Amino acid sequence: MKSFRTKAVTAALAASALIAGAASCSSEEAAAEAPGSTFVSKSVLEAGEANPMIAQGVAIGGGTAVYKSSGIGPGASNKAAPEGTPESYIDTDVFAGGALPAGVTITEAQGINALKRIRDNLEAQGLTLEDVVTMRVFLDNAPGTDRADYAGWNRAYRQFFANTNLETGDTELVPLGTAEPAAPMERNSARPSRFALEVASLPATGWLVEVEVDAVYPDGEEPQ
Repeated sequence: MKSFRTKAVTAALAASALIAGAASCSSEEAAAEAPGSTFVSKSVLEAGEANPMIAQGVAIGGGTAVYKSSGIGPGASNKAAPEGTPESYIDTDVFAGGALPAGVTITEAQGINALKRIRDNLEAQGLTLEDVVTMRVFLDNAPGTDRADYAGWNRAYRQFFANTNLETGDTELVPLGTAEPAAPMERNSARPSRFALEVASLPATGWLVEVEVDAVYPDGEEPQ
């Protein structure tokens, strides 16, 4: 009787092992056949706004490759201004001779310069401004002022971000200083989540703007 019971238990264990093994193989095959997620990122926008400036937040897929830039400020290209002054960071490719049109503030000019450099930084990694999902902005107040120039920064930002109408797809016109709104410097529908705050100083003498961003690689793409 004891021998029979032992054989029965052994047979039952063997059958269980076969069933478990079959179930394991079946699960592995199902997992292998299951399509991978194609979700990359999604900006959460306030309902009812056709042209919001920024997102309320952003969701990023678990398998998404993310690139995080360092803090980038404007490059010094205006040789007509003393080195280390805010004016030395005016982009002379945009503002000939370093002269600013009516109403264009030094923060606005530096913001344009910094965002062009952000674009260059992203392009070197195979990304574009369209891929930006989050942004952090640090502003110093210009000499002779007691508050950071948020309005000037926002005008610079709209030249490169959030300048399409989400309902119609049309390009939104953007003012440069006090000029009549015109086509932005770069059309871009991206609306990243963003914060902008005033700081006591920035690392380079004369900087009024420093920006860092997170960008996501499109589905299936990886860092170069």
